[in-house]
Amino acid sequence: MKETLTDLDYVSIYANKLKENPDLFKQHAELIDSQIKASKEIFKKKFGTRNFNENARKYLRAIQLIK
Repeated sequence: MKETLTDLDYVSIYANKLKENPDLFKQHAELIDSQIKASKEIFKKKFGTRNFNENARKYLRAIQLIK
């Protein structure tokens, strides 16, 4: 019978693959960087560059993530 893998199992597999092939880390870092850039653009469009902090706080209060 095939054993079901948990999230931690997948993390372990990925970590071992990174040990075997360091180029995977470079690809992973590039992916993370592109996600950060995309997120920055989304937030700039949503909250603007002027009064960014104030607009972001208003939004976070509205969805009750901060008081």
